[in-house]
Amino acid sequence: VTKMADKQLGGRAELEAELEKLGIQTETIEHPEVFTVEEMMKYVSHAPGAHSKNLFLRDKKKKNLWVLTILHNRQVNLGWLAKQVGAGSGGVRFADEAIMLEKLGVGQGCVTPLALFNDTQGEVKFLLDADIVEGDHGKVFCHPMTNAASLGMSVEDFLQFLRATGHEPTLLQFEPPV
Repeated sequence: VTKMADKQLGGRAELEAELEKLGIQTETIEHPEVFTVEEMMKYVSHAPGAHSKNLFLRDKKKKNLWVLTILHNRQVNLGWLAKQVGAGSGGVRFADEAIMLEKLGVGQGCVTPLALFNDTQGEVKFLLDADIVEGDHGKVFCHPMTNAASLGMSVEDFLQFLRATGHEPTLLQFEPPV
């Protein structure tokens, strides 16, 4: 898919082609559409690895956008997060679905760091739970542009893919999940 100012954003097939081009091996779990981590875990908890919770966030002035990928059982304090990313007094909030569709090509319930391959202008920063990289997870799972599947790959391949899209992750240290 050609990326231009009036770009057509890639979907699942384009994502899978990008992964294949990079030689990345994946494991896909097809499941019914899910809109919460709790629903998703019913279908994927049997697969060993880090299952992710993904949020699309913005600052008050809508100047900064972030995809935040954390362990599925982690809670996020947006006030604390705002300090970590230097968001200023306006803090960090959830971005509207319209911005998500425009920048990443995914809607509500489908946020995924894998959608960063659509952010060819580098407008979205990537925040990553350090435990996903530093923990002993082996694999990381996230949605492949749809919430009707979960796609797993090695942590190394995950980082390779994100770097290939121009998104070096900012690692965040969280408290251990309770």
